[in-house]
Amino acid sequence: MSEKIAAGPGLIERAGIEVIPESERTAKPRDLFWPWFAANVSVFGMSYGSFVLGFGISFWQATIVSVIGIVVSFLLCGLIAIAGKRGSAPTMVLSRAAFGVQGQKVPGIISWLTSIGWETFLAIMAVLATATVITQLGGDGESIALRIIATVIVAALIVAASVLGYHTIMKMQSVLTWITGAVTVLYVILAFSSIDFGAVLARPDGSLGQLIGALVMVMTGFGLGWINIAADWSRYQKRTASDGAIVFWNTVGGSVAPVILVIFGLLLGASNEELLNAIAADPVGALATILPIWVLVPFLLTAVLALVSGAVLGIYSSGLTLLSLGIRIPRPSAAAIDGVILTIGTIYVVFFATDFLGPFQSFLITLGVPLASWAGILIADILRRKKDYDDEALFDSKGRYGAWDWTSIITMVVTSVIGWGLVVNNFAADAPWNNWQGYLLFLIGGRDGDWAYANLGVFFALVLSFLVTYFARAGKIRRQEQA
Repeated sequence: MSEKIAAGPGLIERAGIEVIPESERTAKPRDLFWPWFAANVSVFGMSYGSFVLGFGISFWQATIVSVIGIVVSFLLCGLIAIAGKRGSAPTMVLSRAAFGVQGQKVPGIISWLTSIGWETFLAIMAVLATATVITQLGGDGESIALRIIATVIVAALIVAASVLGYHTIMKMQSVLTWITGAVTVLYVILAFSSIDFGAVLARPDGSLGQLIGALVMVMTGFGLGWINIAADWSRYQKRTASDGAIVFWNTVGGSVAPVILVIFGLLLGASNEELLNAIAADPVGALATILPIWVLVPFLLTAVLALVSGAVLGIYSSGLTLLSLGIRIPRPSAAAIDGVILTIGTIYVVFFATDFLGPFQSFLITLGVPLASWAGILIADILRRKKDYDDEALFDSKGRYGAWDWTSIITMVVTSVIGWGLVVNNFAADAPWNNWQGYLLFLIGGRDGDWAYANLGVFFALVLSFLVTYFARAGKIRRQEQA
C-alpha cells in the first residue's frame, strides 16, 4: 500500500519513494528548467566536441548530429517526466505500471548501476580537473595529499546536497545556474582566439556509419544518460500541469547549454589536435590549459561546482532507485550509501586506474542498450495511458499493475540481447575479457566494416521496444485504466 507523507520544506527531505501528497505538489513546469540546466551547463560539455570528432566526421556533420542527439535525447527525458506529474513518485516506482511491482526490479538494477556510474564519473573528473589546474598554477598536481583532499571535498559536497534532498537541491541548482553560466560565457570569450577556422573547415566528411555512431554517443552521453531519473524532478508538479509544458521545460533546460557548449568544443577540438587528444585523458583539465593564469581559479571552482551539480542529481536519484528495489531504509541513508560507493570508485580511478575514458565509453554502451530498451517501453506506456496512476497499486503486487509484466520483461531482455550484438565495446582493445559484444555485426559488414562503431544496437533497443510495447500492451493498459 502506498504511503503519502508530507515531504515538507525542512532542511532534510524525508520523502522517499512514497507518493508526494497534493499539498506538497506546488512546483510549476518552468521550475524544471533549473535542475536540468545547472546539471548540463558544465564545461565538460565542450569535451564532447572532441569525442564526436573522434568518429572521423567533419565539423558540419558533427554539429548536425550533436544538435539532433542532444535535443532528441532530452525530449525523451521530457516524455518520461510526464509520468512524474501523473504519479508524483520517483521514476522507478512509476515504471512498475509497465513492468509490474516486482518485475520493475529488473530495469531498476540497471538504472541504479547507471546512476552510480554517472555520478562517480563526474566526481572523478572534478578531482582530475583540480589536479590539472593546480599544476598550471605552479603547484604539484600529482601530489597524493592534494588528490585525497580534492576527493574528500568533492564527495562531501555531493553527498551532503543529496542527503538534504529535493528542496535544497532545487535552490542550489537555481544559484549554480547563474554562476556556472557566467563563468562558462567568460571561458568562451577567452578561448575564442584559440579557434583556427581554416583547420575546422578542412576536416573531411565521414561515412553514414560514422555519423550514426557519433549520434548514438551524443544521445547516450546526454539525455539517455539522465532518462532513468527524469520523473524524479517532476513528481512535485501539480497533477493539473500541462504535459506539453513539462516536456518543453525539460527539453529546453537540458539541451540549451549542451548545444552551445558542444559546438564550441567542436571548434576547439578541430583547431588543435594536441588539445583534442589531451581531452581523452582529462576532459575538463585539458580545456583549462588554453586559459590565462588569472582565470584558472574561478574556472576550477565553477567547473567543479558544475560537475558536483550533475553528480548531485545522480546520487539523489540512485538513492531513490535503491529504495525502489526493496531496501527499507530512510532516503537520506540510501543517498549516503551511494555516496560511499561513489567515493570508493573515485579513489580507485584517481589513484590506481591508468585510463578512465575507455571504461566510461564501455559503460555508456553496455548499460545504454538495456536502458534504451527500458525507455522505449516506458515511453510507449506513458503515451498509451490517459489517466493518472493508481497510487495504491504502485505499491501492491496484487493491484492492477500486478507483480510481473512478462511482456515488458521479455521485450527488454530480447531487445537488449539483440542490441548488444550490434554494438562494439570501445574498451575491448585494453580488456579482451570484456570483448563479448558485437556478435551480430557480421550481418552488417563485420567488426571491421563501416557500421561497426555506429552502435545501432542502442537505436534498435529503443525503437523496437517502443513499437512492441505500444501495440502489444495497448489492450492491457486499457483494461488497467478501466479497473
